[in-house]
Amino acid sequence: MKKYLYLFLASLALTACKKNNTTEIQPIDVNVNVSYNLETSTYKLPLNVVKVKVTNVSTKTVREFNVSEKGTLLISQLSPGAYDIDASATISAADYTAITAIPVDRAVTFNASLKNKQIAVGFNETLSLNLRAGFTGDWVIKQVYFAGSDRVNGALYRDQFIEFYNNSDKVLYADSLYFAETVGLITKSTANSYNLLASTGQLDWSKSVNMPANIDANNDYIYARAFLMIPGTGKQYPVQPGKSIVVAQTAINHKAPFTGTDGKQVTVINPALTIDLSGADFEAYYAPLLAKPLASDIDNPNVPNLTVLSYFGTDMIFDNPGRYSYALIKADGTQSPKDWPMYNYPTKATPSSTATKYYQIPNKYVIDAVEVQPVEADDRIPKKYNSALDAGFTYVPLGSYTSQSIIRKTEKTVNGRIVLKDTNNSTEDFTFLNVATPRGFK
Repeated sequence: MKKYLYLFLASLALTACKKNNTTEIQPIDVNVNVSYNLETSTYKLPLNVVKVKVTNVSTKTVREFNVSEKGTLLISQLSPGAYDIDASATISAADYTAITAIPVDRAVTFNASLKNKQIAVGFNETLSLNLRAGFTGDWVIKQVYFAGSDRVNGALYRDQFIEFYNNSDKVLYADSLYFAETVGLITKSTANSYNLLASTGQLDWSKSVNMPANIDANNDYIYARAFLMIPGTGKQYPVQPGKSIVVAQTAINHKAPFTGTDGKQVTVINPALTIDLSGADFEAYYAPLLAKPLASDIDNPNVPNLTVLSYFGTDMIFDNPGRYSYALIKADGTQSPKDWPMYNYPTKATPSSTATKYYQIPNKYVIDAVEVQPVEADDRIPKKYNSALDAGFTYVPLGSYTSQSIIRKTEKTVNGRIVLKDTNNSTEDFTFLNVATPRGFK
């Protein structure tokens, strides 16, 4: 009897082992090829300086790798799931000039990324990362406070602002700096209404009504729903090295009670959740443009108003979930940005004659760009910016109405001047503040 019992138990154990072996999810090895987007250039840039960061979207686990001299990489033992894969390379000014014979005065950074890449069981695709040089400039977007503060105890969205920073070692002038809140596909449920790019899932602007056929509407331009300019005569608003300009939606102390244009007093229940913007350098004032302005849109006579080329809504109200992105623009003397063309969304149905149009902004005049995304991975939307503008994206970890802002990281301090990190990859360059702080640092 014991003999048969032993045989039965052994058979049961063997069956269990076979069952476990067949249901176990095996990790995956993924091959990656990395290259530079050098088009017709005759020179070659080193590939063994490229670093690749792989982030599990769900667990936030990060792994980092170095690329071989041939530009190849094997990412081993990946669990099935969604991943953000970022590649970057920084080549010193001296090395870049020696290799290319192109004189530059600062290091050149290249970036490439794949966002929310699904790695499933049986995945055997070789991933390609094509590195592009980013546009680095003296001006950078330092901080964006789009989340707003608590809807009951804070200031809602009235206290939003954006901050620009002189990241150079010389005096710059803010006169005629433009910035834009840029548009694109922001919801998944309405995707069937638009012409989309198969490669990115983003809007196919080449299908917009009256779009010229001889331009690359998707890769050489961005599109703005709000397009605003800092006024000035040319050298009216100097900004010292390592200093900021703060652009407020409404330049008042949002911690203190105020009286709206309707005569009603507004009091914030918890002033610690909001900020004082009475010292802002510029403010948006939309009231003269609207038939029914917001009562909270108060004009501070001590703070210059922005020039509004186009606007959305009833004030400079940034999207609280983080579905739009931000670009800083500086045109040369040959350009008149207010005369740049405007186009409708590329809808499958012909837009009406009164449908909203959006400024088309050439990428070559974008001096900095920050891609913003919602905090939850399931809410992420296709990127609006290519890797030459921003290879990554950033977000506030607690989401809407939390008082949090995104802020560029400090890279180093030179003779007391803070230099902010600028690799044209917002995933690497930005972090957050728990409470937005105009002119603060992190």
